[in-house]
Amino acid sequence: MFKSPTYGKMDISEIPDRILMFYQKHMEYDTPIHIIVGTDSQNFDHTKLVSVIAVVCEGHGGIFFYEITRQPLVRDVRTKLHIETDDSLRVAEELVRMMESDEKYEEMYLNCPIAIHVDAGNSTNGKTRELIPELVGWIRACGYDCQIKPDSFVASTIADRITK
Repeated sequence: MFKSPTYGKMDISEIPDRILMFYQKHMEYDTPIHIIVGTDSQNFDHTKLVSVIAVVCEGHGGIFFYEITRQPLVRDVRTKLHIETDDSLRVAEELVRMMESDEKYEEMYLNCPIAIHVDAGNSTNGKTRELIPELVGWIRACGYDCQIKPDSFVASTIADRITK
């Protein structure tokens, strides 16, 4: 079950229609509209995983939807990032499947390719730097554009805030 600050609780099958409404409303601005998926996780006595679908019209705001899942505690950073990336790809693939199956989404789908944001960065002191080539390669091999910190705001800001 996904949630949205704007629309409340909803099934993922309802999200493409909400994205389409946003897209149609914001086309008048003649600025790019982006669909971005990002995931972050936080450890408690379990691992809390938050996957976010964000739709952003440059300079004109956006909307987002998120799903919270919990799983047994995962301490290893590499494993956590693999789980996060896998979940982002799962959500993106589901969106693609739904948008490709209905021609009403065709224009939006062609004009707003889905990108994946990864909560990993190039900081020399960071634990994730060495994983970046592997994660970015995996995502690009699946056909998606990919951003890492500091440009991965969906994972490193929106999803991160919800994990807390």
